Amino acid sequence: MTIPVIILLVAMIAIIGSIILLRRSEEDPLAARIDEFAAREEAVSIEEIELTLSFADRVFVPILRSISDFVVRLTPQTTLETTKRQIELAGNPSNLSAANFWAIRGGLTFLLAGLGFLLATNSDSGAGRAFLYILGGGALGFILPAMLLRSKIDRRKEAIIKKLPDALDLMTICVDAGLTFNAAMQKVDDKWDDPLAKEFGRVIYEMQLGKSRRQALRDMVDRMEVPDVTSFIAAVLQADQLGVGIGKVLRIQAEQMRIRRRQRAEEKAQQAPVKMLFPMVFLIFPSIFIVLLGPAGLQLIRNEALAGVFGG
Repeated sequence: MTIPVIILLVAMIAIIGSIILLRRSEEDPLAARIDEFAAREEAVSIEEIELTLSFADRVFVPILRSISDFVVRLTPQTTLETTKRQIELAGNPSNLSAANFWAIRGGLTFLLAGLGFLLATNSDSGAGRAFLYILGGGALGFILPAMLLRSKIDRRKEAIIKKLPDALDLMTICVDAGLTFNAAMQKVDDKWDDPLAKEFGRVIYEMQLGKSRRQALRDMVDRMEVPDVTSFIAAVLQADQLGVGIGKVLRIQAEQMRIRRRQRAEEKAQQAPVKMLFPMVFLIFPSIFIVLLGPAGLQLIRNEALAGVFGG
């Protein structure tokens, strides 16, 4: 195993360990341990409680929390708000905050830039190529987390769009059976484990905490930014304001969502021939030509060689 591979493995382990520790730093293990001793009603000092923590909780977690606070002070507030918004649209993966995301992004940038420097040093390349290695590694480390976050957002939106018609069908059945709209949302949350069902469950939880249904549904729309969900919630809020039966609204919305899903499927089916063109021209056709024309070409070359020998 070469030195660059070892360095890459160490960098990956460091990144994964940093992510795990950052998640633990959000929980404040010292406060959790204090609550645990308080529940036992044991008279112990803060120093004794700190000594019961693991080495990572006593050393690395405070360091990473300090780094996160330092990142917050350096990063503009608008950038942090934008990142927080993107993390929320992605479903808040791993319970990361905006500061933790930027800390991971900065650490990955420096790690890959350092890896590029070591690769350039081991390959004995010139100054220009070494600079390109360092710049490429740093750029990759800076861009990769944003790309992964954007991919997570797109996958979440696609999952919501795909699941919405089925959820509306279930809610329509529940309302027709005599349940309320809130109970129908609770049924969706109980039946499935997907982003849409979790958002419905969050709406129910916020309503139990005292938030109005109108505000909870509007907040759900802001957390998703899916046009289909926006139109559905707008119809529900308008029906609630005008006193229209929610069952009729759900039935109409479910039918419209099924039509939209069928239209999207037909659109993707029409795009399939265009998307298949390039793989067929550059991958499939050359293989077919080699299989079909290869023996004939070899036979032609052999005949020409024999004709040259006998003719000579």
